[in-house]
Amino acid sequence: GLAAQGLKTDFVRLAQGMTRINVKIKAGQETELNGAGPDIPEDAMRALEEKLDRLQQDDILVLAGSIPASLAQTTYERILARLEARDLLVNVLRYRPFLIKPNNHELSEITGVKLTTDREIAAAAKMMQDKGARNVLVSMAGDGAMLLDEQGGVHRIGCPKGKVVNSVGAGDSM
Repeated sequence: GLAAQGLKTDFVRLAQGMTRINVKIKAGQETELNGAGPDIPEDAMRALEEKLDRLQQDDILVLAGSIPASLAQTTYERILARLEARDLLVNVLRYRPFLIKPNNHELSEITGVKLTTDREIAAAAKMMQDKGARNVLVSMAGDGAMLLDEQGGVHRIGCPKGKVVNSVGAGDSM
């Protein structure tokens, strides 16, 4: 029905359960018969969060209704915190920071574009500069790093080869 009205949908389908059905009886006094909704497994929540990670600048997200009993009552907060975390870096760009250091996956989430080539990464870094960052250093794990400096220069370096023992803090230590 939504597609017939020209609306694009992208539902997370559940293996078990169906949409709940509520019945309102109005005969002098209104009576509500609210059916139980399906149990929402954690993997379905993760699938929803992955879809939310792809929201673009002009997309509209509506969170409405009660939280299903199978989910924590903090589910809306969980969703909003995830969206806010994605925007934290973007929110400081107006202060013209000297350097920001997103990794290529974070930069992809921020721009809403899947970044696969150096040219795409440089273009996304330029978008961060256009929003205020003076220098953008993009770490790319085993593929090295790229720096877009405030004069517009693009500097690319590979990564030493070797066996990764533990990557914790690798991007932070750049």
